[in-house]
Amino acid sequence: MTTIDDLDGRQAVQGSAAPWWRGAVIYQIYPRSFADSNGDGIGDLPGITAHLDHVARLGVDAIWLSPFFPSPMKDFGYDVADYCGVDPIFGTLADFDALVARAHALGLKVVIDQVYSHTSDQHAWFAESRADRTNPKADWYCWADPRPDGTPPNNWQSVFGGAAWSFDTRRGQYYLHNFLGSQPDLNVHNPAVQDALLDAARFWLDRGVDGFRLDAINFAMHDPALRDNPPAVDDGPRTRSFDYQQHLYNQSHANIPGFLGRLRTLLDGYDARFTVAEVGGDDADREMKAFTHGNALLHTAYGFAFLYADALDPATVRKALSAWSSDEGEGWPSWAFSNHDAPRHISRWAQGRDPQRLARLTLMLLLALRGNAFLYQGEELGLPTAAVPFDRLQDPDAILNWPVTLGRDGARTPMPWIGGAPDAGFSTVASPREPWLPLDPEHDALAVDRQDRDPESTLAFARQMIALRREHAALRTGTLTFLDAPEPLLAFERADDDGQRLLCVLNLGHAPVDWAPPEPGWRLVAATERGWHDGAPAPATLPALGGYIARR
Repeated sequence: MTTIDDLDGRQAVQGSAAPWWRGAVIYQIYPRSFADSNGDGIGDLPGITAHLDHVARLGVDAIWLSPFFPSPMKDFGYDVADYCGVDPIFGTLADFDALVARAHALGLKVVIDQVYSHTSDQHAWFAESRADRTNPKADWYCWADPRPDGTPPNNWQSVFGGAAWSFDTRRGQYYLHNFLGSQPDLNVHNPAVQDALLDAARFWLDRGVDGFRLDAINFAMHDPALRDNPPAVDDGPRTRSFDYQQHLYNQSHANIPGFLGRLRTLLDGYDARFTVAEVGGDDADREMKAFTHGNALLHTAYGFAFLYADALDPATVRKALSAWSSDEGEGWPSWAFSNHDAPRHISRWAQGRDPQRLARLTLMLLLALRGNAFLYQGEELGLPTAAVPFDRLQDPDAILNWPVTLGRDGARTPMPWIGGAPDAGFSTVASPREPWLPLDPEHDALAVDRQDRDPESTLAFARQMIALRREHAALRTGTLTFLDAPEPLLAFERADDDGQRLLCVLNLGHAPVDWAPPEPGWRLVAATERGWHDGAPAPATLPALGGYIARR
């Protein structure tokens, strides 16, 4: 397989006609679990900085940092108490500046989370808003009077279960919280709230960040008329009261793109900045397109088509990719197989098969899809979801719904850096405290140092696939055309404007499949099978969880 120097390749892409983010590979870092520099058992910004060489060696274009802002940590940073600071458990603003400087020196862009739909109830804005009904921030949050019988103003349900309303005795009103009761929803309809959020964005842009990932942005505005949500019409699984409704009015208001346009105008005042939206829910495809349409809104968006999929099959891939047709004005998609909010895909999709074979296959697939690729920390190692016993759970959703839903903790356990070390090298100091989540013994054999020494490891394969994507414009920004192939084979062609064509064939099933490409003369440039070499003819039989990329 062809490899290229990481930094030289990254600079070459940035100097090309396409903007740096189009087709980018972005590595998500969950700060609490990446690396602990002071031995308190919690990952921090200096720990991230110390390990950025590992990320740069992968050849990715950027890092995305999950929240590190001041927070009471009821939802582990997604309950922001101050948009313009660093929580002491993660370090200081000076630590953040050092991280950005080091990342930029390595050729890595830095993308950070922005949570605009809600804050913590410990935020100074909410403290002022709840004081009375006449203060300057009285309508910065979503307040409503109770019904005559004292019950909430409507039937909206929280994502985490139960009513999406909590009564506040100071104002004698209910406030909206689509998530935890300690996460009151901002009234982003209010221009003053928008101005304050844009000021926070400007604060970080001025510190050198290269873009934002917008958390749960389709929850940023609600129906001011507070109409009841209608009942759900599908027969899908329902583990929360939230699942019993169509979410027509508590989220996804038509005015959200107007705010996103203001944000884009701000970013366009800086050089080469980037935005990506997280959009979940039953209407995600339509909303992602609405938020990214044209050149005046967000650059890209990703949903949960793969993050919540229980199995990987050709139909799932075709459905997700076919929603983005590259029509005029249509936005650019992004894809993630794993992140901090879902069990790792290796565990969801293995179905008794070799997890490391699956890891190689899914790395090939993710990096061959049209759109941006988000790689979650540990995905390059092929980590499965960690086992976390009930008494060590931290995730409020997991604790509330145990054992029906296992929650998010299994995807958030510490990164294994050193095999055989007591804390897997998570901390760099002697005698550190126990990590905030337990280490899974199964992760030890997959530690970075063990795989780094093995040229046949999943980590080595991840580096090779990212280099291949960087080298071939067809993979990074080209078109994608599905080919007819028998299930469970997935076959598609990537092509660029210069006529380069690459054939991608992956067996997502449990048994070998015989299949010949419709045209002869294809020769391998990448393969999951260790015995298949570059330049060899495309094979006539593909083993289970086997895949290749070929050119003519």
